[in-house]
Amino acid sequence: MHAAVLLLNRGRGSGGVARQHARALLAAGHRVTFIHPRVGEGVAGAENVDVALHTDVVPVHEYLPAAGSRQQAVSTMTPMQSLRYTADIAAALSSLEDVDVVMAHHANLTAVAARYYAQRMRIPYVVFVHGTGIEPRHYGGYDDAVWGEIQAALEAAAGIIVTTDYVRDQLVRPVAEIPVGRFFVLPCGVDLDEFDPELGAGVCERFDLPDPYVISPGAVTQAKGAPNVVEASRVYADLAPTIFIGDGDLRPSLETELADRGRFLGYVTDAEKAALINGATILTAAPDKQEHFGIIYVEGLAAGTVPVAYGGGGVGSVVSHDVGITTERSPFALGAAIRQLLIDDGRRRRMARAGRDRAERLYDEATLGDEFVSWLEAVARRDSGWQKAGHPVFGEVAG
Repeated sequence: MHAAVLLLNRGRGSGGVARQHARALLAAGHRVTFIHPRVGEGVAGAENVDVALHTDVVPVHEYLPAAGSRQQAVSTMTPMQSLRYTADIAAALSSLEDVDVVMAHHANLTAVAARYYAQRMRIPYVVFVHGTGIEPRHYGGYDDAVWGEIQAALEAAAGIIVTTDYVRDQLVRPVAEIPVGRFFVLPCGVDLDEFDPELGAGVCERFDLPDPYVISPGAVTQAKGAPNVVEASRVYADLAPTIFIGDGDLRPSLETELADRGRFLGYVTDAEKAALINGATILTAAPDKQEHFGIIYVEGLAAGTVPVAYGGGGVGSVVSHDVGITTERSPFALGAAIRQLLIDDGRRRRMARAGRDRAERLYDEATLGDEFVSWLEAVARRDSGWQKAGHPVFGEVAG
């Protein structure tokens, strides 16, 4: 099977998931073409194809203020702007031959381009709908004409992947008419060899950190909730500092507010991020909006680092009561829960062991990769013969 894996941009979140899927397909013996703007080295073993953009401004699903004018969210584009970017993506796809199935990440321009290409080639396509890409539609984002194209692409897809029931039922189905049976709920996986409590030794010395410390990964923005964690740290700072990894527009002001209650390390490499999570005692985050899944909590479970987070959205599917704590959306409640765990060593250690067990059972990257490959193989078998025989595409048949 030849699968084309298509991303809107490189990304660390959705991009990381896409690279996992590409590697799983390659490990199963399939041919993979990996595509996004500024693809660089891409994925080892794949055929990596660059999307040549008509501008230096990169299209994104979630705009980061620190990027300035170098990014534009698809949800803010005019129909003409979206059409030009879609044409860039479609041009990259049109160079491919003998593709059996296309997998597009995000419910936006990648899905639209995948639909155009797949229907022309009479092959199936699927869309991994990440919550961050579709959520703006719930709050007035996306020009109606732009959204109409995206919605049509979702409804004609042979399958839709989501990370949680929450994304399916609260974010996707209210804005697109897709039968439940066409969804595949697949959590994001974690590398159990990279995130491992056994690798936490020596991290404090390496990064000149005290033991214990609380880790808070993510962009330092209002949406990602860094101000909430800074405020929460007042409740437990006498027991442990809070170490922030990530960067963003609020960092200068929050560093002043945090004072001696912790440190901002800024952007770190993936390897450094894993090491810092492995060495931490508690992992926390408190975004202003409800999270759709929360890969950082999975990483915490695998590392034996107990997650404490705002509840709601899809977080409850990851952080069960025996492996961590979810709180009401209040910095004081978050801080109080962290303080409670810092004091109660026995409870925290039980949670850490249970968290590692949960990660091994539910979030092993290799196991989930096998499940993904089996599903995509089934989609390709089910729909390819039907379409290549000259029949309508899946979406036209289904409704």
